[in-house]
Amino acid sequence: MTGPGGLRWLDSPASDTQIPHARGVWLYAIAALVLAFLVVPTLIVIPMSFSGSQYLEFPPRVWSLRWYANFFGSNAWMQAAATSFKAAFLTVLVATPLGTLAAYGLFVSRMRGAAAVRTLLITPLIVPVILAGVAIFYVYVKLKLVNSLAGLVLAHSVLAIPLVMMVVTSGLKSFDMSQEMVARSLGASRPKAFALVTLPQIRFAVMTAAVLSFLTSFDEVIVALFVSGGANSTLTRNMFNALRDQIDPTIAAISTMMVLLTSVLLVALQWLGRPRSKPREAAAGE
Repeated sequence: MTGPGGLRWLDSPASDTQIPHARGVWLYAIAALVLAFLVVPTLIVIPMSFSGSQYLEFPPRVWSLRWYANFFGSNAWMQAAATSFKAAFLTVLVATPLGTLAAYGLFVSRMRGAAAVRTLLITPLIVPVILAGVAIFYVYVKLKLVNSLAGLVLAHSVLAIPLVMMVVTSGLKSFDMSQEMVARSLGASRPKAFALVTLPQIRFAVMTAAVLSFLTSFDEVIVALFVSGGANSTLTRNMFNALRDQIDPTIAAISTMMVLLTSVLLVALQWLGRPRSKPREAAAGE
């Protein structure tokens, strides 16, 4: 940025309340390093998945789709993938409504204990997942839910509900609750006012929470190691076992597809959440 335009960019603030870009170069550099630290290992896995070698190697000496064909041709891998997708979709259906209602109820509540209840509900985010997995396993042994799809969905919902609550609560904080109060003053019940007024206004937060619920279940491995198995073994559980027992390059192919799925979901979410220009505004702009 040596031209006048580049100098003006460096001297301009990042926003109305922030310091100029030039004084924040060190922050941009640190952010770039952290991003590279997180992304580079993922980028290395992608070419490794196209290797024709029997072992994981980078860079590949021979390019091949061998391990993708091995994944799609394996009944065990396909069954695990089906279980993971079913568990993730069901987790969305359980965690998103419950987490949204809990966030809304606590947000509008005037109880003295509302803060304590909120803290209790987000405890799964604080407790180490390994401890949660052990506790869930012992409870499931008594309830005979180990290795069942229902048990897996319930366990993943426990982990996803706190995320839903936090995202939806953030959306509610940016919403003008007086709009709902107006609807109620005109005769609408609280559930109807929430469904017709509040929910459409926070729909992007709810969609974000649903995507996070899906990814929480689909990517989760620790709890799955305790409560899933047999016909209901998840994809991540089988990947962990494959890494433990043998170095199977199929894992690189699966990881690449999981990265692609996550990226597509996040991009789609951002596209759905972008502001749409109204026809009148477009006409006025012309």
